[in-house]
Amino acid sequence: MTNVAFVSNLTKYAELIVRVGVNVQENQEVFITGAIDQADLVRLVAEQAYLAGASNVHVDWTDDTLSRLKYEKAADDVFTRFPEWETAKRNSFVERNAVFISIVSSSPDLLSGIDSQRIANYQKAAGQGLQAFRRAVQSDKVSWTVVAAAGKAWASKVFPNVKEEEAVNQLWEAIFKAVRLHSEDPVKAWEEHNATLHSKAQALNENRFVKLHYTAPGTDMTIELADKHIWVAAGSENQNHVSFMANMPTEEVFTVPQKNGVNGYVSSTKPLSYGGNIIDNFKITFEAGRIVKVEAEQGQETLQKLVDTDEGSHYLGEVALVPHESPISQSNILFYNTLFDENASNHLAIGSGYAFNIDGGKQMSPEELAENGVNASITHVDFMIGSAEMDIDGIKADGTIVPIFRKGNWAF
Repeated sequence: MTNVAFVSNLTKYAELIVRVGVNVQENQEVFITGAIDQADLVRLVAEQAYLAGASNVHVDWTDDTLSRLKYEKAADDVFTRFPEWETAKRNSFVERNAVFISIVSSSPDLLSGIDSQRIANYQKAAGQGLQAFRRAVQSDKVSWTVVAAAGKAWASKVFPNVKEEEAVNQLWEAIFKAVRLHSEDPVKAWEEHNATLHSKAQALNENRFVKLHYTAPGTDMTIELADKHIWVAAGSENQNHVSFMANMPTEEVFTVPQKNGVNGYVSSTKPLSYGGNIIDNFKITFEAGRIVKVEAEQGQETLQKLVDTDEGSHYLGEVALVPHESPISQSNILFYNTLFDENASNHLAIGSGYAFNIDGGKQMSPEELAENGVNASITHVDFMIGSAEMDIDGIKADGTIVPIFRKGNWAF
């Protein structure tokens, strides 16, 4: 793509992130996390935020080279603690009603070959250090969004058969298509898309299913739903009733399972990029909600350490439905990035559940959420299980069975 056209698209993307992603309000603070090699996009997002009325834009810069170097050279104890000032910084922005924008662009293989215990230790330390921040996000106290940018190493992973520059161009174009940037009016296109997703969520809520039964090659699993569960789409409202879009792109509707109500086994259908490593071709077995066995052709140790993060990471916190015919799936691009791959496939999440998936959950204490079957954990990791061969049945309290998915797509 030409430079002029690319800058125009990047500017439109930045506007979409600000207006639809977090919906910046007058005199609001903005917290951006982005890599130094994505400075052009970060600066454009900051500019659009100020144009929308932001009072201040704070940027947390990251750098993949330094991150890798730290994992290679730093002392072991560095990875067992999370800086108190990092915790305080995020919590202070939450208390001031800031919005949070995370721009992901790292290589899926960033930490390949690194001692898995170091990665596991830091994931756990960060999870503990950011517990309050995670609760604010998972209860929609603040507006937040996760978006993507085309990093060079990531692009080369997705498009390995072309030169790096062309791979980056192709990944940018795939990102722009996925977020509907080429629509005549992208903001309106997102409003219409959000309405479509919410119509599916409404239909599921009206059925009041008590269980879901998944069947596919390598999968036979029953998931009980929490009594007060609510199906939602990514479009949500914060505590001040301001709308935002948590993920861009998004194609899912999702809810919370009953913590102890998952039984059977499920097999992955796409690789999972976690902790800078790839986990692939894996199978997870559940009994009374708890993960009792994991098997993986690639990344077995990494997957096991994920499950062993804490007690809650042995259970599920999210069940999400995405049709196989979704635009991202139909692109036939394997992104090696959960933000995209989860929106091409039905998926589940290991770890914590979202408070807003329970009727009245946004106002509940952690203890009340637990009483209502919502899992608690310092982690939340989505993994993909959907395919064109997956069927899902909804089971009502009286035993009535209603087809929800047939051959990977909506049955209603």
